[in-house]
Amino acid sequence: MLICPKCSQSECSKDGIVRGKQRYRCKGCNYRYTVTQKGASNNIKRQALTLYLEGLGFRSIGRILNFSHVAVYNWIKAFGEKLEDLKSDTAIKVVEIDEMHSYIGSKKNTVGSGLLLIELGKNSSTALLALEEHLQEKNYGKH
Repeated sequence: MLICPKCSQSECSKDGIVRGKQRYRCKGCNYRYTVTQKGASNNIKRQALTLYLEGLGFRSIGRILNFSHVAVYNWIKAFGEKLEDLKSDTAIKVVEIDEMHSYIGSKKNTVGSGLLLIELGKNSSTALLALEEHLQEKNYGKH
C-alpha cells in the first residue's frame, strides 16, 4: 500500500512512467510522486563478495547482511559474469600458493592448484585467476 508523502492519504493510483520509474498520483491532493527503489549499496555487495570468498553460503550471508539469499546469489553471479571482462592479458610470472590444492581426476595422476586474486578497490575491483596444473612424479608418496 502506498501512502502519499504530502498528505499521508493511502488512496493513490498509478500515473505513468517517468525516466523508467513508476509515477503515482494521490487521489486526495493530486500530488504526483515517484517511489524510490530500495537497494543495496556497492559496499554491501562488496561485503557479500568478501564473505562468499571466505566460504560462507548465500543464506548465511543473507542473514548477516539482512538481505535475501536470492539477492546475495544475484550479486555474486553478476560479479562472476563480469569477471571475464576483468581478466588481465599480462602473464603472472611467480605466484605463491599456500594451503590451497584441488585434485583433478585421480590423485595419482594429476594435481592442480589455483588462486583467485581479487583486489577490492574503492570504486572498482580487479580479479586475476592464477592456475597451475602439473603431473605428480611416479614415486610420489612412496618410500
